[in-house]
Amino acid sequence: MIKIYTDGSCLGNPGPGGWAAIVLHDGNEVELYGNEKDTTNNRMEIISAVEALKWVRNVAKINENNQKEQIKIYADSSLLVKTINENWKRKKNQDLWGELDKARGFLNIKWEWVKGHHEDKYNNKADKLALEQAKLLQP
Repeated sequence: MIKIYTDGSCLGNPGPGGWAAIVLHDGNEVELYGNEKDTTNNRMEIISAVEALKWVRNVAKINENNQKEQIKIYADSSLLVKTINENWKRKKNQDLWGELDKARGFLNIKWEWVKGHHEDKYNNKADKLALEQAKLLQP
């Protein structure tokens, strides 16, 4: 099983933002992160999931041949989790929702909401990394 913890952060909304994902796979902990100069928190939340799933496809090499590998994504974004799990209407960020649909494609993913800034070690770590990324672009 691959476990992924995602988070996004924005200093102002819009403003400088950061995203992060912690991927737990084969006993390894991989940190993925990045930032954008002028963005929103929701965009950073979605990008964190997109980038993590790209990693799963490209580095962990999960493809059509081993698509039954279970992937669990933990996110503190209700927008992200409920849009996927409950078919919430996608009002904004159509470009990123399209990227996310493409990235998740045939993958066997279970999406779970976790309470942000609480007791989850990896959610807190993703939050810290995303905030650090946003701060790198702060004037």
